[in-house]
Amino acid sequence: MKLNFFICISLITFSNTSFSAQIDATKAIQSFPTKPIRLIVPQAPGGSNDIMARYFGNLLSERISRQVVVDNRAGAEGMIATELVAKSAPDGYTLLMTSTAFAMNPAVVNKLPYDPMKDFDFIALLGRGPLLVAVGPNVPVLNMKELIALGKSKPNYLTIASAGGLMHFASAMFRSHAGFDAVIALYKGGGPAMIDVIAGNAQVAVPTYIAAAPFIKSGRIKVLATSTANRLPTLPDLPTAVEAGIPGFEATVWWAWSTAAKTPIQIVNKLNAIVTEIQKLPETTKRLAMEGGETEIKSPNQLREMMKTEIIKWDKVARDAKMPMLY
Repeated sequence: MKLNFFICISLITFSNTSFSAQIDATKAIQSFPTKPIRLIVPQAPGGSNDIMARYFGNLLSERISRQVVVDNRAGAEGMIATELVAKSAPDGYTLLMTSTAFAMNPAVVNKLPYDPMKDFDFIALLGRGPLLVAVGPNVPVLNMKELIALGKSKPNYLTIASAGGLMHFASAMFRSHAGFDAVIALYKGGGPAMIDVIAGNAQVAVPTYIAAAPFIKSGRIKVLATSTANRLPTLPDLPTAVEAGIPGFEATVWWAWSTAAKTPIQIVNKLNAIVTEIQKLPETTKRLAMEGGETEIKSPNQLREMMKTEIIKWDKVARDAKMPMLY
């Protein structure tokens, strides 16, 4: 009888403890966020991922009355930062600035330290933007035909500054479609890559428009073409790569937010709703349009399906371009 009594008391205590834990978890979800959010950027400051992270992060901070700390963790093709988020607590307080590079790494890395689909919940797509083909101010060319002629006349004379991920894929695609041999040098971010092109340590880059915009306005780089199918409204005189003589060279960058898998769906949906609100602001539309980009709204489920498609697409690009494995 005493044994049964103690068993009953134990069961009641366990039940009450479990119920209390459920109540606490529900309160934590409903009151989210109650502390600062950390937004991990897998690239160095100055590139498009960093710029977009800070823009959306600042506006998120205003709406949740909590600080959003942008934390740049460059290195290993973004895998250091990505693994950090994959292994973080699934509570919505650690976000990953996810971009096209996220979908590209599976094609050029033998063994990722995370599963790009199983280890993440996808929050929101922020937008898309174009890439540009640019050269330093002292490179003796004025257009794409002259650049191709220079590259073909001096094999491996030109160095293409890259930052891994999309820039790496785009650089390899550009070199292949342009038909000349060139060295591709890897940097920790689009910002450092552009600085070396301006300094003359590299001659060519295929940066995102957002990363290149300040240098275009100041005249410190020369842009020869855009990677998009159509000309950009903000640079109407700039030809597309196809028009400039490189058929088949088209690529765009996209930006998104993700977090650790098993984050409560209520938190994911709350963040998605706030991002959507930010995307609908006239200032956001204007901000992206100034640099050739545009917002694109997707639900978490739609974003997950897009990720699957992107991983398949870039795997094919890597195989077709015979890109070597990085690790």
